Amino acid sequence: MSVPTISLHDFDARRQEIINELMDASTNVGFFTLSNHGISPSEVQAAFDLSQQFFALPDEVKSKTALNGKNAGWEKNTQVRPSTGTADQKESIQLQFARMEGLWPSDEDLPGFRERAEKFMNQVRDLSVKVMECFAEGLGLPLNTFTEGTVDPGVGDSQDVLRLLHYHSTEGKSFGPNFWRAGAHADFDVLTMLFQRDGEGGLEVCPGRKVVGDFGMGQNWLPVEARQDRIVCNIGDQLMRWSDDRLKSTYHRVRLPEGQESRGPRYSIAFFNQARTDSIIQGPQKKYPPITGGEFIAEAMAKNRMQSTEIAKKAAMESADKVASEIHFVPQHLQVGA
Repeated sequence: MSVPTISLHDFDARRQEIINELMDASTNVGFFTLSNHGISPSEVQAAFDLSQQFFALPDEVKSKTALNGKNAGWEKNTQVRPSTGTADQKESIQLQFARMEGLWPSDEDLPGFRERAEKFMNQVRDLSVKVMECFAEGLGLPLNTFTEGTVDPGVGDSQDVLRLLHYHSTEGKSFGPNFWRAGAHADFDVLTMLFQRDGEGGLEVCPGRKVVGDFGMGQNWLPVEARQDRIVCNIGDQLMRWSDDRLKSTYHRVRLPEGQESRGPRYSIAFFNQARTDSIIQGPQKKYPPITGGEFIAEAMAKNRMQSTEIAKKAAMESADKVASEIHFVPQHLQVGA
């Protein structure tokens, strides 16, 4: 098994072929990469340039727009995965189309940040609409099922997130057990679209999850090549539930560099399509009870301990070396006798 690459060239003429390839990848692996996707190399590079410029700012500047508990804002060393009990070795800023009052970096600190970020957000969202319509058609649902459920019609209830990510350099550092750039997890959105830079690898996926909520981690991890000309896509828990478990939300992780791999920083950009606040998530077979997008995100964040104020405050005060060697809590599945 491998992560397939799906070309979107001649999209209109090849629509049914592309739908078949998307459905095959999403029912068997849960991950695929897109080539010939229509977002130009210069536009992708501009987004990475913006990301690097932001993360190069001093922490005291970035902290002006700190994570607000509503999945927006900047964080550093605060995300602790239930699968590991350790802090991911990274920082990120999460941007939304709504709920961003006071959370955009100012023009004084980084000129044009909002305009440049929103331009890219709109480009990726527009591309994601094509893919989500293909999923709806492949599942035999109305074409607008997932697009109407995710794309804000102008009422300000979008929950989509663009996340700029900066994984810290590991040069000269030693790490304790069970540490990762991003510990194993499944996304809790509809569809994730991830941009990587050439040669900055480490992303691995683990197919085999059967139902939403199943921890479902196996031992066979597939590497995903880091190529800036391709977009890595994966199904999230919302779409797995919305499809009555037909489309698979797959566990994935980003491991620390190994062997002769570069120990330098790693940058990636993820766009998370998420159900609008009041959209109802329920598949045609009604395998799961209905739940709104807002309720789903609230439950997922609580379950995944995404925003632990105590851990966030503690990590912000500690040295990078200590954050890289301290286990904040021991998940149940790792406890002795579990």
